[in-house]
Amino acid sequence: MAVLDNVAATHSAHRDNHTHRDVNGGWLRPAVFGAMDGLVSNLALLTGVAGGDVSSRTMVITGLAGLAAGAFSMAVGEYTSVASQRELVLAELDVERRELRRHPVDEQEELAELYVSRGVEPALAREVARQLSRDPEQALEIHAREELGIDPSDLPSPMTAALASFGSFALGALLPLLPFLLGATALWPAVLLALLGLFACGAVVARVTARSWWFSGLRQLLLGGAAAGVTYLLGLAFGTAVG
Repeated sequence: MAVLDNVAATHSAHRDNHTHRDVNGGWLRPAVFGAMDGLVSNLALLTGVAGGDVSSRTMVITGLAGLAAGAFSMAVGEYTSVASQRELVLAELDVERRELRRHPVDEQEELAELYVSRGVEPALAREVARQLSRDPEQALEIHAREELGIDPSDLPSPMTAALASFGSFALGALLPLLPFLLGATALWPAVLLALLGLFACGAVVARVTARSWWFSGLRQLLLGGAAAGVTYLLGLAFGTAVG
């Protein structure tokens, strides 16, 4: 009994400590993309316009227009993309459902062959496939996981993706605009705040990846800073040419 108790305790401790982060949620990718895109695009837009030597009022109007246009564009794009992907998955699930209904024996054998290919003994594989195929919905879920690599019960939501993208883009785009809204007339406070935001976003993203926080933050800072620098030089060149 003592041995069994120790095994049970070890299993329980492993189960409590062996947890995974949510990698299938429909909000994380659009939220990260939105925040990064909002920061980089509005910072680049503002530095490009600043290179043309315009007034602070023009900077505010430009930044607000960039925020609104970008947020709506990201939301519409995310919604359409995720909805199309979801519709494709549902269509494939319908195909699999029809196959399970029309050819249950063939589908069961297909599942058994899959388990055999992964090292399960043929007799055991056939028995497992038989038992799992007794419930049509369970069989559909297993075939979807094994053949399509998807979880039918955990499909991303288009609305969730759109709202996450809209909100995070707006917050990201607001950061470089904030100093001008508070009365700043120089560009450097906006650049400094945006670069700090880029580093912070990169560091936060590192919490759901295998990268260190400083590497991810520094990478995002350098990429965003390079984009802002290039657009500033382009704005400077265009402003000189037009002037």
